[in-house]
Amino acid sequence: MEYKIEISHLTKRFGRQTVLEDVNLEMEAGHIYGLVGYNGSGKTVLMKCICGLFLPDEGSVLVNGEPLDGKLLKCAGVIIEEPAFLKNESGKKNLQILYMLNHRKDSKKICDIMEKVGLDSKNRKKVRNYSLGMRQRLAIAQAIMEEPQILILDEPMNGLDRQGVEEIRNLLLEYKEAGRLILLASHNREDIEILCDAVYEIEEGHLCQTGLG
Repeated sequence: MEYKIEISHLTKRFGRQTVLEDVNLEMEAGHIYGLVGYNGSGKTVLMKCICGLFLPDEGSVLVNGEPLDGKLLKCAGVIIEEPAFLKNESGKKNLQILYMLNHRKDSKKICDIMEKVGLDSKNRKKVRNYSLGMRQRLAIAQAIMEEPQILILDEPMNGLDRQGVEEIRNLLLEYKEAGRLILLASHNREDIEILCDAVYEIEEGHLCQTGLG
């Protein structure tokens, strides 16, 4: 199934503060969409509305024509805030526990996913001893291990060195070619320019398109 997300006249308020106002956006499978804006501009709030973590005060989010209506977005891999990994377990153990929530134990699957993001599945280091870059790679592994059709990624390159950035860029481009729908927020202009087919900026709660890839 090729996924399509339609955001129509979405407004989100917290108390008297309007964070997003009359946001309209359509996204289709096989594309990477970039989201830019200063800290606090509303990027993360918009992503949480798309994922179903926040309910809009006005407007709607449709997935393949069906409203979320308070449900969580399915078939999606998400990085918005750092996942609540078990700090005293290894990265592999964390992924195994999460994977077994919906599947049977599959060690080969977990090893393959870790290799794909540049982590050594044989490394027994506890997550609390991971570097920032290793934690970010683990978060990406967690987001993709269910083979989602949609990826919602807030600053996915955070903490990665140059090699890691290049590896994850290539991975996202592979996912795009495989027909995934990807929404990416980043402060790195180079990431946006290399990866994104269309770029949108949030400023004072309003969304406007700023470029095409």
